[in-house]
Amino acid sequence: MKILIIEDSEILRRSLVVGLNHLGFATDETGDGAIGLKMALQNTYDVIILDLMLPNLDGMALLQTLRNKNSPARVLILSAKNQTQDRVDGLLKGADDYLTKPFSFDELHARILTLMRRGGLEHSDDSLTVGDFRLNLASRTFTYLDRSIELTPNEFKILECLFSKPNRVVSLEKISEAVVGHYDYLSKNAIEVHISAIRRKVRAVDGQLPIQNKRGFGYTISQ
Repeated sequence: MKILIIEDSEILRRSLVVGLNHLGFATDETGDGAIGLKMALQNTYDVIILDLMLPNLDGMALLQTLRNKNSPARVLILSAKNQTQDRVDGLLKGADDYLTKPFSFDELHARILTLMRRGGLEHSDDSLTVGDFRLNLASRTFTYLDRSIELTPNEFKILECLFSKPNRVVSLEKISEAVVGHYDYLSKNAIEVHISAIRRKVRAVDGQLPIQNKRGFGYTISQ
């Protein structure tokens, strides 16, 4: 699952990135409204966390443009504006949720999970399956025949990327983007290390994950 954070406070923005990445979400971020709109239109995001008071383009104008362009992304407004009319305006103009500052990170996480469960998001049943393997996107858990396998956040993101495209070759670039976003890069060697670790963990519960390395192209998982 990919989240775009558009928030002009660098301290809050970086805090959100660290917290959401720790939970296993892939994130992109910016503090500029115009840049945020460009990113939202050029890329695919499941959820956009949107501040209202932004430089170059305010959050309400950004939201209206997204809805006029029929963007399917769920938008969660995160704003210091806490009057009832502010919340009403945001929801009427197309936001899916509105959370006022200051806020609890646990509440933000819960609201993101709620948005995931609403119709219209990919994987709305909260889980992906390949054979006897199940990846639960809401609880961020991975099981084989109901036996739990502990994954790191990066390992989970790699499997989510592969499980969402079974029987198709997923490029190293797409895997890297799923793990660290558009503005960083995960090397081929690092991806291989993560996948080797996943395989070891699966073998420890007597399973065998059907991941194949298509050299020069990427990886595929057989359904």
